[in-house]
Amino acid sequence: MLDPRWNTFLVVCETMNYTRAAERLCLTQPAVTHHIHYLEERYGCRLFSYEGKVLRLTEAGVKLREYTRSLSYNSQRAEEAMVAPTPLSLRIGASKTIGEFVIAPKVEQFLREYPSASFSLIVDNTQMLLRALEAGRLDFALLEGFFDRSRYETTLYRKEPFWGICAPDHRFADRSVTVEELDAERILIREPGSGTRTIFEDALRRHNRTLRSFPNLATISDFSTIKSLVADGLGVSFLYAPAVSKELASGTLARFELTETPMSGAFYFVCLKDNLFAADWINWMR
Repeated sequence: MLDPRWNTFLVVCETMNYTRAAERLCLTQPAVTHHIHYLEERYGCRLFSYEGKVLRLTEAGVKLREYTRSLSYNSQRAEEAMVAPTPLSLRIGASKTIGEFVIAPKVEQFLREYPSASFSLIVDNTQMLLRALEAGRLDFALLEGFFDRSRYETTLYRKEPFWGICAPDHRFADRSVTVEELDAERILIREPGSGTRTIFEDALRRHNRTLRSFPNLATISDFSTIKSLVADGLGVSFLYAPAVSKELASGTLARFELTETPMSGAFYFVCLKDNLFAADWINWMR
């Protein structure tokens, strides 16, 4: 069982407020302060500092937070593992392309193998899932796009091509087009923080361009809406192959590529560093 002072530290990291941390932990504020002072004295360094009235983590505090998150997660899962021989629960996060178009067979496999286990799947953008992982609300996540992999335990899950899509009768259909040709089009793009958007932004940077350089841009978070609008000729978009494979096969959408700009993306298995259960879940996902 994790020492309560470690848990106090994590809650203060999450709330960045001693009063709110005390309320969440059902402790007095002096007790919270005492827990933090104990850890600071033990390690001989400040873990938090104030910038004006704003509480900030010090560099040492950031380092300790990374270690403590893994300790907290492993402690919780170890207690559950000792109660029953099979996993009591599995909490997965998946970025939207993976959650909607890739992971269903693995979910079905888990539910068949462990019919009495509890299971949850959260589908959201990459940045939101990383926050949930760090807060201990997920066992692992399957993510696309770019993120700081040095902060987590990561394993490549699979790679997928990334294409431009348009209506079948659009002038881009089955062509290689220049970035400049996109200027005359409405571009339908996912919301900030999504892996799909990040892949496209990276491609633009190779041409010294950003999304802000396009005069007609629409941000839409829903895949079905994006594909429907594209099929109706109301814009072009860029999506991973699994998200549009059915529409391409049926002929309701067509694909195009950016000239001299090959695009692809990787899907990663991501968990906290030093996760003692990571190997089991990685093997299961394969």
